[in-house]
Amino acid sequence: DPRHHNMSHSVLSIQTKPIEGQKTGTSGLRKKVAVFEKGNFLPNWIQSLFNALGDGLVGSSLVLGGDGRYFNKEAARVIMKMAAANGVKKLYIGQFGLLSTPAVSAIIRKRKLFGGIIMTASHNPGGPTNDWGIKYNSSNGGPAPESLTDVIFENTATITEYKIASETSFPQIDFAELGITTSGSFEVEVIDPVEDYLVLMKEVFHFDAIKQLIANKKFSFVVDAMHGVTGCYARRIFVEELGASEEVLLNCTPSEDFGGGHPDPNKTYAAPLVKLLHEPDTQLQFGAAFDGDGDRNMILGKEFMVNPSDSVAVIAANHYCIPYYAEGLKGVARSMPTSMALARVADKLKIEAFEVPTGWKFFGNLMDAGRISICGEESFGTGSLHIREKDGVWAVLAWLQILASRNNHLDEADPFVTVGDIVRDHWSQYGRNFFSRYDYEEVDSEAAAKVMAVLNTMLTEGQTGVTYGELKLATIDDFEYTDPIDGSVTKRQGLRFIFEDASRFVVRLSGTGSSGATIRFYFEKYEDNADYFELTPEEVLKELIDCALSWSKLVEFTGREAPTVIT
Repeated sequence: DPRHHNMSHSVLSIQTKPIEGQKTGTSGLRKKVAVFEKGNFLPNWIQSLFNALGDGLVGSSLVLGGDGRYFNKEAARVIMKMAAANGVKKLYIGQFGLLSTPAVSAIIRKRKLFGGIIMTASHNPGGPTNDWGIKYNSSNGGPAPESLTDVIFENTATITEYKIASETSFPQIDFAELGITTSGSFEVEVIDPVEDYLVLMKEVFHFDAIKQLIANKKFSFVVDAMHGVTGCYARRIFVEELGASEEVLLNCTPSEDFGGGHPDPNKTYAAPLVKLLHEPDTQLQFGAAFDGDGDRNMILGKEFMVNPSDSVAVIAANHYCIPYYAEGLKGVARSMPTSMALARVADKLKIEAFEVPTGWKFFGNLMDAGRISICGEESFGTGSLHIREKDGVWAVLAWLQILASRNNHLDEADPFVTVGDIVRDHWSQYGRNFFSRYDYEEVDSEAAAKVMAVLNTMLTEGQTGVTYGELKLATIDDFEYTDPIDGSVTKRQGLRFIFEDASRFVVRLSGTGSSGATIRFYFEKYEDNADYFELTPEEVLKELIDCALSWSKLVEFTGREAPTVIT
């Protein structure tokens, strides 16, 4: 029953000036909350986006939602009034302003929308003194391509005015209440944040088989939403649809500051969950954590952590038990720093395997062209062609489907096939790609530049053949990618040091944090001798790690004795 607003809103044109610091990446724009709250910072960016979208925006339908962080509700009202003023016909908004990033992608695709605006800073902390972010997804459901984000940035440098519906003429809309409100020809519909996504998950997975697994007395599990948006999806899917008890839900109430935590699903920030699965007497067979906006995931078994690079490889190798992929995979893709485990599965399946720069848009191009079905990156992102974002809940359902396929037919007396059993079985078939990532966060930018400079010197001087202990350097390069679909070239994506035994380390400088630089080292060594499979990555990769730290002079330049996060 639409709630009509009996008058049309009046549109104001507000004079403004360009504001520094609005460079937009495909992950959008992330800054401290105080930056977005100040002056015209948010309206300037939104108007620059709307101007970049051009004539197609008028009369279109968009979706708006976010991860529940502080400032989302205030921002949603500004965006809504600006959408009305800029000729948008309809705006769908998630109840309470909540929508996971994967759900936004699903909604855009299902409802054939022009695009979507996501209020998220992903896995960065939230709250008044922390981060806020915003990004735009296009009509395919994927992150805005660089061709669009470049125009947004150009517009931020020349903006002179923004359009917004006046507060007094615009209806008050209660985001808690489902339903339609109209203001003149503009319509806002508050929608159930889970429904469209749930329907899609039922198309991808065999829910009855997962339900049978969850009912198995030998199986118990927990999911940790880290106080992010995934909490409402977890409750609806795992409890209401699949029959698990409420006890499986940890930190599943979305909170504006993520319960004071850092909603990043890794061993450091989800340490309590890791500890729970590693208690000597734990009855838990499975655990998972999600990040703030629900696109990342961490998978744990009883006393076992699944490396994200292995996770995507195991899902690909077991694709046949998931209805959506039962007829086979078109191909697979991984980000360059991700281990080669997925490529080994592709070899065996005789399908294409792509190595792409970090950034989900590269996978999206391959999916849109029908070249890949499953993809992933080492930074806890796994996904498939069902949407155009990485998808945490999808990854967890994929693991539950694999566990169901290994256990549902067993007799009472048979031992339960665990997550660890499944991964070890995978190693026995494909060998093990030992992998670790070291993150040095909020490093002084000058010190970070020195680290990169000393390594770049090795590249420009072509220092192949140099040795460190048993290691002998075969090649160094700076990864670049020519997109096989649109021909675009992406350069300087990370320095790769590849040794004669095919082990490697990769170094990347990242700017997704809102202060300082992050230096990331990725280490990988392949081992097909089963005697080594139970060693830790630290043991197998020690010489490689020592080599990287020595050559980069990281400790000397940054003063950091240890990484902030080890994956």
